[in-house]
Amino acid sequence: MPRQARLDAPGALHHVMGRGIEGTSIFLTNKDREDFLTRLGALCEGELLSIHAWALLDNHFHLLIRTGKQSLSEGMRKLLTGYVVSFNHRYGRYGHLFQNRYKSILCEQDPYLLELTRYIHLNPIRAGVVKTMRGLAGYPWTGHGVIMGRLKRQWQEVNTVLSYFGKSRKEAIRKYERYVAEGVEMGKRLELVGGGLIRSMGGWSEVVSLRRRGEREVSDERILGGGEFVERMLEEAEERIKETLRWRKRVMDLKGLLREVAKREDLEEEEIRGRSRRKLVVRGRKVFCQVALRKLGYTGASVARFLGMTTSSVNRMGRLEDMMELEAWDK
Repeated sequence: MPRQARLDAPGALHHVMGRGIEGTSIFLTNKDREDFLTRLGALCEGELLSIHAWALLDNHFHLLIRTGKQSLSEGMRKLLTGYVVSFNHRYGRYGHLFQNRYKSILCEQDPYLLELTRYIHLNPIRAGVVKTMRGLAGYPWTGHGVIMGRLKRQWQEVNTVLSYFGKSRKEAIRKYERYVAEGVEMGKRLELVGGGLIRSMGGWSEVVSLRRRGEREVSDERILGGGEFVERMLEEAEERIKETLRWRKRVMDLKGLLREVAKREDLEEEEIRGRSRRKLVVRGRKVFCQVALRKLGYTGASVARFLGMTTSSVNRMGRLEDMMELEAWDK
């Protein structure tokens, strides 16, 4: 079965998980962990992404990410590709480090922001790496201590979580800690990472009860949330797919897009694929990248090969915050 496309939109909340290939360790030393977190922090600069919760275990990681000016796929590509290159260089190894592609679940904020923050931050206790809540507050490889004010990670966004627990910061931290501690006895929460309907309903018992009543609930394995939320997300995704199809019908492929951009921007096709830094040419090149990435769904790598540019340059030209370049194209 072909894998489904990821669901994403600016402001969306995602639970992201990644594991080492065949269970291998992806963090061998604290230097590895700091390398990963430095790269993660860089993604939060300029409101590209926000990180609410995170945990690093020897052979896997959990992140609770809110997308901003950068898509989830762009951010994770930068994070994981950069980390693997650095890791392989440090240890003289080659090839893949992570098992398949990372797993991401689009989440409804209420109530799952808090549920997932607790679940993610309790990972070291469930794994037996940390024994007590006191130990967890000072454990440096999860975001719990940052929310508690015990550790510093300037890039972690803590105010959203604390806002649920009170106006006074001291009171909010105290109530947050109690909330997390109550989750220790819950053990593994398979409904938070399992499949489709079971995940959205909170477990098999809820699914069975629903079926006995003869009721149906919309579900999708990529989404954690109630039926209305799932329906809305799927409708938005379907609309984006339709928009992509409309654009593909208009320009067909990258060659067709090149002809269209050259015509609209009054340029030669060779100029756009060349190295000219003339302002109008750069604008045409930028428009090409934005349409190819945002409207037609091409990857940065495929566009880069077509234009003879680097993937990073293509992705930079196609950033979400510069989408005003396409206003005239939508007419």
